Amino acid sequence: MEVMIRGNDRSNLTIIFIHGGPGCSEIPYVRKYQDVLEKNFTIVHYDQRESEKSYQFFEDYSNLSTDLHVEDLLEMTGHIKELLGQEKVKLIGHSFGAYIGMKGESKVPDKFSMYIGIGQVSNSIQSELDSLDFAINEATLVGNSKDVKKLESLRNSIENGEILTPRNFVRKYGGAARLINDNMDYYLGFVFSPEYNFLDVVRYIKGVSLSQKILIREERKNDYKYSG
Repeated sequence: MEVMIRGNDRSNLTIIFIHGGPGCSEIPYVRKYQDVLEKNFTIVHYDQRESEKSYQFFEDYSNLSTDLHVEDLLEMTGHIKELLGQEKVKLIGHSFGAYIGMKGESKVPDKFSMYIGIGQVSNSIQSELDSLDFAINEATLVGNSKDVKKLESLRNSIENGEILTPRNFVRKYGGAARLINDNMDYYLGFVFSPEYNFLDVVRYIKGVSLSQKILIREERKNDYKYSG
């Protein structure tokens, strides 16, 4: 597992960041956005099993599951706490990483002093339909009837959990990230970040294809739904 630890003072409180995707490490662009956090926290990012630098070309990933990801997270947390001398650490999960984060925190809550979910996964099919309706509404506002027709044609497949709302449409209408071009940050990070090279781009392409095929299907079968 590839791990990056950044901060100004190792005695600062530690945050472990679980990336989403599945298979989309955020190390390529964290340097651009987390400098303020690094003044007061030590930030731990890692390439999950089968993601980017952690992807091994001849490894058998047929048993890949979020339970394995949770085991990896908890084992790494123990090493990080020992390395940095921290009794407890904070945990942040982003997007699909929030699914892993919730499972990890609920399994051993005493390991973490706080859990924060960003783009928290919950009721995934309804979330996808919300994204679909957002994109349709935005396309309607700008008069793009072609996009509206295309998106509406996908509704049944999304309702049945067969596909996700196409991310290119969500990004096109500003529903993926606020005030940043996250896709461009990702690609530029692969090109200019000192952490990655061309071989890591190949690892990313192979790993993200594999992990999304397996893990998104699992997440849909074991949906977290808020009540109340």
